[in-house]
Amino acid sequence: MGKNEFLTPKAIANRIKAKGLQKLRWYCQMCQKQCRDENGFKCHCMSESHQRQMQVFGQNPTRIIDGYSEEFEREFMDHLRRSHRFSRIAATVVYNEYIADRHHIHMNSTQWATLTEFVKYLGRIGKCKVEDTPKGWFITYIDRDSESVFKDRLKNKRLRAELADEEKQERAIALQIERASSSNPSSLPPPPPSDPSPIDPDAKVAFSLSLQTTAAGDTAPKPPKLAFDEGPEQEKVEKKRGASGGGVARGGSSVLDELIREEEKAKERSNRKDYWLCEGIIVKVMSKALADKGYYKQKGVVRTVIEKYVGEIEMLESKHVLRVDQEELETVIPQIGGLVRIVNGAYRGSNARLLSVDTERFCAKVQIEKGAYDGRVLQAVDYEDICKVS
Repeated sequence: MGKNEFLTPKAIANRIKAKGLQKLRWYCQMCQKQCRDENGFKCHCMSESHQRQMQVFGQNPTRIIDGYSEEFEREFMDHLRRSHRFSRIAATVVYNEYIADRHHIHMNSTQWATLTEFVKYLGRIGKCKVEDTPKGWFITYIDRDSESVFKDRLKNKRLRAELADEEKQERAIALQIERASSSNPSSLPPPPPSDPSPIDPDAKVAFSLSLQTTAAGDTAPKPPKLAFDEGPEQEKVEKKRGASGGGVARGGSSVLDELIREEEKAKERSNRKDYWLCEGIIVKVMSKALADKGYYKQKGVVRTVIEKYVGEIEMLESKHVLRVDQEELETVIPQIGGLVRIVNGAYRGSNARLLSVDTERFCAKVQIEKGAYDGRVLQAVDYEDICKVS
């Protein structure tokens, strides 16, 4: 039997030594060879095969590093999805489980120098929810598989059905308001005044006396009939009656306004929420923690809303994607005539056209476009309730 055969004691000892994980700094990713000590790694670097691999690497280093980075990220996320899909776990625990396989892609061959940089990258692109705690970095996998997409579709379908029912109810209320306005009592004749008209002392009075024979043969005068000449006082009385009729008309319009106000109050109570983010609007990042990255007071478009309060923001200038809480975002007001979306309040979700801005009261005047309230003008809408549409 040869000196280095498969069943020799030396070969068995070498396999036992190479069975476990070795130090990362003595691993060559290009040759996929693990050395046991510094001397072995030095000898490997001087070998002809390693020199050929390094020449291949020198021809296009960026492409090779990007390939290793993509493969490392894919395998890491696959392990996280299989093992810790619905749990919040320390990043070091997941990494130690991942490198238990001897043939994994080592981190020293990727674009990330440390595990912290890789975890921040996962949070920045929206694949994991990242938390920095005193015990280290914790990550939570964000499920975007077909099952979750199907649930989101069902949820959106239910929300659309609720919005359709709400629009039907609003149309019914608007129809009732139109009927009330069409049956305005101003066209009815004015009611007679409750108090008798005053008698003008200067008016001419005509008496008509006639005798009525009683049963005893006596005659008794009938009560006199009074006739008044129409003078200026009579015209005043008619004007008063006309004014009383106008009061009825004003009363009808006030009832109409009261119905509209009650409808808006009911919608305000149902549509006023503590979250306002929605897709397709332009917001401004106000997080001072992102100032060193150059994102402070920069604008971006909301691409995705996560759990109602967190948005994935695509920056307009750099096209980078950030995940920011709505507490660190601010609405953007366009120029006069620009298109806005009402993100909170009675008319939440409607698109409107900006008509004017009141800088002293921090509110704006908008006109709703399309939908059941097309053309309705809202006088004083807070800046926080409207936002520019992308």
